[in-house]
Amino acid sequence: MSGRITIEQRVRVTVQPITAAGNPAPIDGSVAFTSSDPTVASVEAIDANSAYVTAQDLGAAQIIAVFDADLGEGVRTIESTGAIEVVAAEAVGAEIVFGTPELIPPAE
Repeated sequence: MSGRITIEQRVRVTVQPITAAGNPAPIDGSVAFTSSDPTVASVEAIDANSAYVTAQDLGAAQIIAVFDADLGEGVRTIESTGAIEVVAAEAVGAEIVFGTPELIPPAE
């Protein structure tokens, strides 16, 4: 998994565990999210398996998710990573914004 956001954005990330056969798998507890470089991208948990990754500065970081897989008779720790790149926000267009209408001042 990889993503790209601008310095003014954040993105929601969600862990979706799967079995070896590609089927959904249960999580035992909550996912612990971290960033390899919080000065580039910080991570804040939203719920048990989601978090916001928020741009802090230009650069790249790895977002790490660690959780316990529910095996029925025990658990196994799973670690998943994804790369995020924070890039500069660049103007790609413009819009004209009209102000509040006002009366034309009388001629002098």
